[in-house]
Parts: sequence; structure tokens; C-alpha cells
Amino acid sequence: MDIEVLIRRLEALEKKVETLEKENASLKERLAKYENPKNSRNSSIPPSKDENRPAKNQSLRTPSGKKPGGQKGREGKTLEMKAFPDVVIELQPDYCNNCGASLQDRLSIKGNSRQVVDIPPIKAVYTEYQRFSKICKCGCQNTADFPQRVNAPVSYGENIEALIAYFHARQHLPFARMKETFNNIFGVNISEGGIHYLLNKFGQKTTPVYEIIKQRVQQSYVVGTDETGVKVNGKKHWFWTWQTSKLTFITHSNNRGSETINREFPLGFPQSTLVHDGWKAQLKTTSQNHQSCLAHLQRALNYLDQRYPNDNWGKDFKNLLSRSLKLKDKLELQNREHQLERTSIIQNLDYLLERPPERKNKELYTFYKRMCREKQYLFTFLFLDDVPSDNNASERAIRNVKVKQKISGQFKTEKAAQNFAKIRSVIDTTIKSGLNVLESLNLLAKIHLDLQTD
Repeated sequence: MDIEVLIRRLEALEKKVETLEKENASLKERLAKYENPKNSRNSSIPPSKDENRPAKNQSLRTPSGKKPGGQKGREGKTLEMKAFPDVVIELQPDYCNNCGASLQDRLSIKGNSRQVVDIPPIKAVYTEYQRFSKICKCGCQNTADFPQRVNAPVSYGENIEALIAYFHARQHLPFARMKETFNNIFGVNISEGGIHYLLNKFGQKTTPVYEIIKQRVQQSYVVGTDETGVKVNGKKHWFWTWQTSKLTFITHSNNRGSETINREFPLGFPQSTLVHDGWKAQLKTTSQNHQSCLAHLQRALNYLDQRYPNDNWGKDFKNLLSRSLKLKDKLELQNREHQLERTSIIQNLDYLLERPPERKNKELYTFYKRMCREKQYLFTFLFLDDVPSDNNASERAIRNVKVKQKISGQFKTEKAAQNFAKIRSVIDTTIKSGLNVLESLNLLAKIHLDLQTD
């Protein structure tokens, strides 16, 4: 056979082998994803997306060593008697248990007491405002005015308005169950249309407080932010939150990018450290400092550790993060020993980033490249006292949106979504302030505005 023909065949076989090797590597990569899948324990995938719900052995929590139940030395909670009860019922013996004689004329000696805590039947109160006229001796007829809030032949009062907001954004009741609750418990027959009207009305009343919350969040020293997807009239929309230890601001948007941030905070956060999970739009946000969420990174590393068990780069990086968290627990910024340990952590970070994992481990290498980009945002919390290492507070603030959607389904309109965002912002801020939520909503319901509702 001609040598040239053999050479051509050899070249063709080499190309085929190269193609097959690439296909084989690709198939191995795809197969590995099923052998070591991402789930809620080793990544940021929500639990609802887990396949076969794996055992809870990949949580970031470690055993505390404590026994189950109440811990020794804890402050107990006991139902206590009220010093001045609302109702007192005296139990007097009428006849002697021994001889049967009447005891009506005998002196009573008080023994022990017991109390029962209960709620009386709840009944709506109908208040009628009757307007009268009087004619002055000068001949002028004078008619009394109705209060500003009494602007219809029959209307719902402020307490009902506040309760609807409470059930909607605190207890997450759907309209049908809210309607049933008002009918069964309060004897108020309110329609779903009436609930919608009152929520629009209350949403507008929250606007002044909502804007103050937004302004104060922007001026805060540390701000956490997160976002989550929701359905609005069948389409994918987003809820965003920016929150602090005392304030929560939530807004609705049909955009997950910088457009929403620029709309709400066009100047960014020039005085703040922004804590987030590394979403591109958040990384672009103007702020004095950034802090990436280490809890997200630890979950990702749990997955990568399973995915590439023979590559130690992920294990080393995870150990470095754990070391930084332990240092934060005992960190005193002026302590020289702690300063040296902090410097050591930064040096170890540089060391790891100078020695990347193998390129063939694609997902691990992608994570490595991300860490190179976010290097300066990983350990901000070691240099600033009040900056947390994770974004868990923002996740808690935004989680209520998912709870609402799971219980009540999608939002029907963008206005309804924004009403929920405003009311929930007020409620979350109230909770953080240690105030009674329903009492705070009642105060807001008493605000009178020239409202436009639809």
C-alpha cells in the first residue's frame, strides 16, 4: 500500500481519536453532574429544586454537642397569673359536705385561686354617624361634617384595614382564606374585591414611611442586598431587598439587572459596605466596600469537593474560609496577634490564587476565576467591625416573598406586587425595632390621605 495513503489514514485516525477523546471528556463531565449533583446543601439551589431530597449531611452547621431539649441555665417561660384579672368569679360552698347544713351565714375564708386565659366572642361594631343641621337666629342653616375617614354610606374602618394588611403581608393569607377568616371569626362579610381595594388604600398610606426607610438604608454603614424571582400575572419578575440590622427595604421589578438598582439607588451606597452573593449587578453597584457572602461560597465548595475529590484546591480554599470565620469570632482589630493572623489569611489567599486548580476540572476552575475577580471582597469583614461574613440577613428578608408565593400563588398585577413589597418593608422594619406589628399597622391605617385606589 502506498505510504501516502497510510499517512492520510493515520492522520484521519488521529483526528478521530482526538474527536472521540473530546466526546468522552464531555460525556464524563455530564455524567459527573448526575453522580454528584448540585442541591440545596452544597449550593444556592433552593430545597424545592432538589432531586430525591438528599440526607441532611451537607449543611454548614456542625454538631454542637448539646443534648436535645431545653438547655441547663436557660431562662424559662411560664404562663403567669395576672395581678388584676378582668373577671373574678367567687366560688362559695353552700352546704356542709359532712352534715349538709347551710353555710350561707358562715364567714368565708379565701383560699387559693386559679385563672383561665380566654378570648371573648369577637363581634364587629357598627358605628353610625348621624349628621344634624341647626338654623341660626340669623337664618343660616349649619350642617355638621362627617369625619374625613367616613366618606361613603358604608365603609370599613381602620382596624379592618390594618388587619387585612397584617394577614396579607405578615401571615401570607390568600384572599379567599382572608375572606373566610373575616366571615367566621369577626362576622364581617367582605369580598375579595373589597380586600383588594383596602390593600391598595393601605399601600398608599405606607408610602411616606417606605420612602424614609429607603433613605435611611442608603445612609447606613452596612447594607445587605439580595433578590429572588416571582411570578406576576404568569411572567417572571423579581423582588429586591436592601436591608440593615434595623431596616428592611423591599421593591418589585421586572428586571434583575442594574436597571433596578439605578432606579432605586441612582447614587449607589457611597458610605456603605454592601454585602451580597456576588451577583454581577450587585458587584457593579457603587459602594465604599463590598463583602461577598462566604456562606454561598462554602456551599459551592461543598459541591465542588464532591465533584472533584482528587483536587485539593477546593478543600484548601474551604479551610481558608473556615479559618477566617473562626478569627472573626475572636477578632479584636487592635490586637497584634489577631492582626498577624489576619495578614496570614490574606497571604494564604494570594498563595491559592497564584496556584489554580487543573483546567480540566471546569466548574472548579470557573469558581477559581470568580475568586480572582472577587479577591478584594472576600475578607472585608476581617477589617471592619460591623460587617458580617454572610448575607443570611438579606436572604431572611427576601424569603418571605417566596413564602407568600408558595401559600397564595402568583401576584395578579404589578401594583399588587409593589403593595406587598411596601407593606412587608414596614412590617420587617417594625419587627427589627421590637415593636408590635399590628399596633404599628393600626397607626398607619389612621393616616388620612386623598387616596386614588383602583
